[in-house]
Amino acid sequence: MLLHRAIRKADGGDHIEILATDPATTRDIPNFCRHLGHTLVEKSEQDNPEGDSDNHTDILYRYVVQKKQG
Repeated sequence: MLLHRAIRKADGGDHIEILATDPATTRDIPNFCRHLGHTLVEKSEQDNPEGDSDNHTDILYRYVVQKKQG
């Protein structure tokens, strides 16, 4: 929902950075881009020092999405 809102507010060609702890984003963000025509410019993972492995927040996922033109 938050990504949809950010995309609507952005201009074509703008980059949007997404930080997430939910492992489902590794599937959801690329699918979002593919279905709506946006470009996944970058994706990475790193240890989340504030995370908790019991709650699956020990990895921080970072994505950069470029909004499609037009």
